[in-house]
Amino acid sequence: MNIVGISGRDRSGKDTVAELFMEAGYFGFSFGDAVRRHSRVRHADKPDPISVTNMTETSNWLRTEYGADVILKEALKEFDEARQKGERYKGIVLYSVRAPIEADFIIEHGGQLIWAETSDEVRYSRKINNLRDGEAKITIEEMLAQESLQAQPQAGIPTEVQMDLSYIKAHATKTIVNEDNDIEAFKQKIKQQFGLE
Repeated sequence: MNIVGISGRDRSGKDTVAELFMEAGYFGFSFGDAVRRHSRVRHADKPDPISVTNMTETSNWLRTEYGADVILKEALKEFDEARQKGERYKGIVLYSVRAPIEADFIIEHGGQLIWAETSDEVRYSRKINNLRDGEAKITIEEMLAQESLQAQPQAGIPTEVQMDLSYIKAHATKTIVNEDNDIEAFKQKIKQQFGLE
């Protein structure tokens, strides 16, 4: 299986990189979108159902109830179903990788794990200027406090069911820097770097 994983903090450019792989013929699955779907239902009574705090709680709940690899299994199932319908792909790109079990799977299958690195200030600017439906405007301090819930395992919750971005970053096989807001220049750089032209 030709497999690519993409991770990074919020608004680091993960989705843009994944889209380029998909345009080049890869099947794409977003772990973030999968958790958002569940979080919109689980936290429907809140004004910000897809805040980092609510999505982290939802992810931990899903993994506790259904196993640490529940979202990974969902991704592989969708990929297999697409191929069974006769669709052909160069491989699979899994993005918004957040859990160690996902990173381990990618690496164990000979895949590459890409980490998108962007400064907090740039990410915050992008976040405030592009709020998703279900997100509330917050300060940069609140953003970083929320993200700390995903940075490394929290006390009182089994480690294997939690997101751990410090683990993902440490195991990345390649890091890309995305500080510029010139999205076309960034896309061109990624295409050249990964031979996607």
